[in-house]
Amino acid sequence: MTIIQPQAMAMSLALLLLLLQQQLWSVEAQLSAPPPASCPDRCGDVSVPYPFGIRDGCHLPGFRLTCDATRAPPRLMLGNGTLQVIDISLANSTVRALDLAGAVNFTYDVSKLAPSGSGTWASLGTVAGAGPYVVSEQRNRLVVTGCNVQATLAGENTNIIGGCSSFCPVSEMFTSVAATVPVVPGAGADNATDGGFTCSGTGCCETPIAIGRPSYLVQFLSLDQNQELTGKLPVAVRIAERGWFEGVAGELLNSSSDSAAAALRTPVPVVLEWVVSPTLEAVLQRVTGQFADDRNWSCPADAARSACRSSDSFCSNVTGNYRRGYVCRCRRGYGGNPYVAGGCQDIDECKLAGRCYGECTNTPGDYECRCPRGARGDPRIPNGCVKTNLGLSVGIGVGSGAGLLVMGLGAAFLKRKVKKQRARMLRQKFFKQNRGHLLQQLVSQKADIAERMIIPLLELEKATNNFDKSRELGGGGHGTVYKGILSDLHVVAIKKSKEAVQREIDEFINEVAILSQINHRNVVKLFGCCLETEVPLLVYEFISNGTLYHHLHVEGPTSLPWEDRLRIATETARALAYLHSAVSFPIIHRDIKSHNILLDGSLTTKVSDFGASRCIPAEQTGVTTTVQGTLGYLDPMYYYTGRLTEKSDVFSFGVVLIELLTRKKPYSYRSSDDESLVAHFTALLTQDNLGDILDPQVKEEGGEEVKEVAVLTVACVKLKAEERPTMRQVEMTLESVRSSSLQQEHGVGAKKSRENHVSWSYPVSEGTSTQSTRQYSLEEEYLLSSRFPR
Repeated sequence: MTIIQPQAMAMSLALLLLLLQQQLWSVEAQLSAPPPASCPDRCGDVSVPYPFGIRDGCHLPGFRLTCDATRAPPRLMLGNGTLQVIDISLANSTVRALDLAGAVNFTYDVSKLAPSGSGTWASLGTVAGAGPYVVSEQRNRLVVTGCNVQATLAGENTNIIGGCSSFCPVSEMFTSVAATVPVVPGAGADNATDGGFTCSGTGCCETPIAIGRPSYLVQFLSLDQNQELTGKLPVAVRIAERGWFEGVAGELLNSSSDSAAAALRTPVPVVLEWVVSPTLEAVLQRVTGQFADDRNWSCPADAARSACRSSDSFCSNVTGNYRRGYVCRCRRGYGGNPYVAGGCQDIDECKLAGRCYGECTNTPGDYECRCPRGARGDPRIPNGCVKTNLGLSVGIGVGSGAGLLVMGLGAAFLKRKVKKQRARMLRQKFFKQNRGHLLQQLVSQKADIAERMIIPLLELEKATNNFDKSRELGGGGHGTVYKGILSDLHVVAIKKSKEAVQREIDEFINEVAILSQINHRNVVKLFGCCLETEVPLLVYEFISNGTLYHHLHVEGPTSLPWEDRLRIATETARALAYLHSAVSFPIIHRDIKSHNILLDGSLTTKVSDFGASRCIPAEQTGVTTTVQGTLGYLDPMYYYTGRLTEKSDVFSFGVVLIELLTRKKPYSYRSSDDESLVAHFTALLTQDNLGDILDPQVKEEGGEEVKEVAVLTVACVKLKAEERPTMRQVEMTLESVRSSSLQQEHGVGAKKSRENHVSWSYPVSEGTSTQSTRQYSLEEEYLLSSRFPR
């Protein structure tokens, strides 16, 4: 036996696989093939539409029905022979049937204190998923009759689905149990029709079915066997169509009925819902009751494999605990059978009552309804069209149309005029507001400067194609810069602030006031400004080659040549020295960094962004102000004291020199000892070990000039402002270094002595690295958080 049994099991498994494969071919063939024309479409008085059928090849898998012709009239049967089909609805995907078994039969256990029983409602079969049908949750109810009884529905694993209890009060006469429970008219959809009965727990109870299944386990319990009314009413448990019991309650609960047994066998209508299983895998899952892969239950991706054969139909997915698959529906305006080719036909809505009370024209999938000529109103309601005098109507219509046309044109003209007037008044308001601030700061002796620098908003809108996004050059926290071409063919950059914040307005005004007094080849030129917007717009010369920051920190081993770096440093120092000493009021830039050093096509330096700059009266050495600048470049003493002097720009310029020598970003650099770029550079110079931090390209191309520039750099970034050189001294030193470099390049003599310019230079040989670094303790404390630029 131990040898034969595995072989028999293997043969059985192979046979099962063969049968399943054959079933697969059969399923796919039936889904894709139309039903034969010879298939019968009726059984007795009941229509049998496809996908249902009563012969082989005339139905989809699971939709086989049986026509019992031995009866008169013939009966259309479903399931295990207890359900008689009386109606099939393709539109609702339902089957309405009569349960000929009537109430559920129970097996009683009278040995218990309260007699109980169990049974099964299995009119579709006892295996979950054995067919495409389940009991409709919305259209059926669990109905229990009797005195002092309780019934529950359960699933395959005895999990409770629903239940209810029915009681009979002792204090009432028995004859009143079934007769004094009238329905209140208009009480709602859950009650029976007016004048019937409702099951609220007295003599009977009724409850919804929570989960639609093919079959149910039914548990029955007698709650009080000794009560005097127990057994006076027929005890029955039924699954019935919603509303059925209310129509027969008086008869079924009447104790004077000829036979309680006959009442128990009364056929009960039940409504079933069905779906189409799209693939064999779904059929196998339905047979085994294991719904593992939802993809097997959805509408097929390949329309040719779908059961929806009509061109005017669509597939609709259906999901539920035991109802998975899809159904076919006709499109809106069509009706018929979507499961056969050409089955969905256009509905002639004009023939339907209550659709149109005027002139109706049917269209594919829809219809048009209009009032007859000479009438107006709503043709979709009774008496909605009212006859009118045609001539009067035409006259009124023409007159009204002309009047409306004139009014529309007048309104449009008036609206346009009001809009222009409002825009002009708004521009005047902004112009006055901004001009008042600007003219106070412009050179009073040359008031005509203001008039020449004022550019109309219309000019800038034309120059930028109404500030089109494609004209944007970039932007940041302060605003956006646009490229434009003025009417005089000047290519300009237009700076537009993002927000109307007073600080931003003040910075724009400050920048106009500063730049209007400056004329230097290494300072970006201001063409003018526009005061007709809420925040002034600044118009600069267009600098085409980006910023020093982007040239230094470009990806790759090489960047700007040393010669260009030295020249850019010299030109920047020259511009700052000019700002500090060559204008009527010394100007401190306050935000020197590589981002604000622009380069034109020939890499000529242009210092920009004077929004944070401040003018210092000639008799003063500095001013106390709110700290502004960029972390990493900001003077530590200015940061801690708020005292702004020319030496603050010197410190920031020294950081730019370090950036030129190392190609490191000051705001994010940290050494292995967690030192900032400034502190680490100073310590390495003290140790005569700059090679560890210098840009390899600088070491290769710079020669001795690198050491001299490094000494100058460390002098610029000294912690004490009074120990730093002036920008004029820095400019002269850089000019001397660059001149010596050019002389060497052209073979001209020895270098000139620069002792007069570097007499204040950092004493490299003095002190240890620890001592030299210690003077930066305050700066280190501040720069530990200096990670990102303003």
